[in-house]
Amino acid sequence: MSTDTGTNWAAFTAAEPTFAKTVEERFAAYTHHVLATLRKDGSPRTTGLEVRFLDGELWLGMMPNSLKALDLRRDPRFALQANPGEGTGMGGGDVRIGGRAIEVEDAGTRSRYAEEVEPPEPFHLFRTELTEVVRTYVEDDAYLVVQVWKPGEPVRTLKRT
Repeated sequence: MSTDTGTNWAAFTAAEPTFAKTVEERFAAYTHHVLATLRKDGSPRTTGLEVRFLDGELWLGMMPNSLKALDLRRDPRFALQANPGEGTGMGGGDVRIGGRAIEVEDAGTRSRYAEEVEPPEPFHLFRTELTEVVRTYVEDDAYLVVQVWKPGEPVRTLKRT
């Protein structure tokens, strides 16, 4: 874990426990979320994805040779957007995580993940290194609030009317 590549979920949780809890709850509200990866030509690709928070990591599991997995193998940068849900309520705010996805080849780690999650076999498994976590929400029906966290920095909060 180095500061130039990001940090894992456990380190984010230790640094900002309340913010991390809010983000996890936001992702737990729905099963499917939106993952953005980069295609060969550098253009963005968005696809649906389920995520898991286990053992201090944010995990991304994928079908074998899916385009998003191939994208991440080529360029590990990603953005993950929590499902906003129905209507305009967005309880907990709009949440997004940016970082790098590192494919996990270790058989023991993959086995522990498979025991817990029971994904269809075979599968790609990526652990994440976070470079940014952002939450946007409305406060008191008057302010747009944006919280931004980056490794090694305190949460920055911006308010706009």
